[in-house]
Amino acid sequence: MLWLALHLPLLPLEVFLRGHADTPEESGSAVPPFAVAEGHPPRRILLPDRKALHCGVQPGMGVSAAYGLAPDLLVRSRDIAQETAALEGLALWAEQFTPVVHVAEPDALLLEIGGCLRLFEGLENLTALVREGLSALGFTATLACAPTPTGALLFARHRLETAFTDLPTLRVHLARLPLDGLDVTPATLTALRDMGVRTLGECLRLPRDGLARRFGPALLVTLDRAFGHRPDPRAPFVPPPRFRSRLTLPVPVPEVEPLLFGARRLVGELAGFLTGRGAGVTRFLFRLEHDGRPATGIPIELSMPSRDATHLNALVRERFSRTMLPAPVEAMVLDCEETMQLAPRNFSLFASDATGTEQRTALVERLRARLGREAIHGLALVPEHRPELAFREAEPGTTSTPESAGAVGSVGGMGSAVASPRPLWLLSKPEPVAEAALTFLSGPERIESGWWDGHDARRDYFIAQRRNGALVWAYREHAPDGSTMKWYIHGLFA
Repeated sequence: MLWLALHLPLLPLEVFLRGHADTPEESGSAVPPFAVAEGHPPRRILLPDRKALHCGVQPGMGVSAAYGLAPDLLVRSRDIAQETAALEGLALWAEQFTPVVHVAEPDALLLEIGGCLRLFEGLENLTALVREGLSALGFTATLACAPTPTGALLFARHRLETAFTDLPTLRVHLARLPLDGLDVTPATLTALRDMGVRTLGECLRLPRDGLARRFGPALLVTLDRAFGHRPDPRAPFVPPPRFRSRLTLPVPVPEVEPLLFGARRLVGELAGFLTGRGAGVTRFLFRLEHDGRPATGIPIELSMPSRDATHLNALVRERFSRTMLPAPVEAMVLDCEETMQLAPRNFSLFASDATGTEQRTALVERLRARLGREAIHGLALVPEHRPELAFREAEPGTTSTPESAGAVGSVGGMGSAVASPRPLWLLSKPEPVAEAALTFLSGPERIESGWWDGHDARRDYFIAQRRNGALVWAYREHAPDGSTMKWYIHGLFA
């Protein structure tokens, strides 16, 4: 087995900051120096951001002293629940690389990658993809690889980006590590240091019986697992039934455009979740949370299931641009409401009908996101000879049956097989016209229908040209007694 450890040293800070861009151009406003504090009063700084560090704020410093160095410092209390939720969200995202993911609280993930290296063309490519993905999601991570999960985790927590694939090499380098990072109590670490023990190798050279009597069996079990002397089972992460992720903003955001930065990161998590399941999303919902007001819901629907982050982000941008915020946004939640399994896709050197269908569907979805679902529809033919009733609104991509198309395209209203040209643009209401204003080019085509529903039509259609050169579809309508009535223009040819 081979394990990849992802240690997130800045997780308590990044759960607050990853929803806001570093530059004012992307974020819409400048975030003041920011820090996370913990402990009961007097609180102390746990992690400052780069701006706070530049002002002189350091970890372990009292909050009051930090305010003296940076008067505009924004301090938030550490949120363990939010850190756990972020780790679980990353575990869902990481399942696109391997089905075996373990959450090593409070700040790490373990991925068993021995069975997927060939899929990703080697360890170097895999770690590059993981690192790139974590950065896009707004997380800083140290990656370390080892044959044992505990060994990989120890190297990652010491911020040593190493890759050992065999146990002998691992044991040599692991013995040189300091004791920090072991999953033992602080009292045990202090006692070992007082004994002059500084490294894992020195600890292993102590008599095992005496070590077990003084510190209990847990220390030896941890060391044996790290060095591969005993099995190191890890419970795999059990994903929830559906995807949900929440992103807290460091400062309230009053405009929609800056929210897109954080929305992209939530969509990136969703895309990883869907990839791991071989599924695509058909409906997802953004909820923008406000202080003291109901959340603003932004539903996004797709005609075909997709997990393409670029396409999903394009839909999000279009929908967000149509949203008016009733109040500044404090946090964003992304709920994946409906998913479908994606069929395996065969890639071809040449364009195929499937490729064209996907492109048309993507265009329809973007138009609906911008203009609204009710504004975009397709047309389907129905077996009716009256032109204004020969089609109906339908879902884009709906195909008509050959019987319907044949009935509509026939001449004379009786199902004749002779095709007749039809204009692309049919007027919603026929326009009266004088016969003298038309020059007839072809016709007539008799359409006589509708006697059964009270809307009887007896028309002779002609292709004609107006004085301005426009090519039109005109008809004269016969009265029930057989006399000719006025002329009308019913359609325009391109």
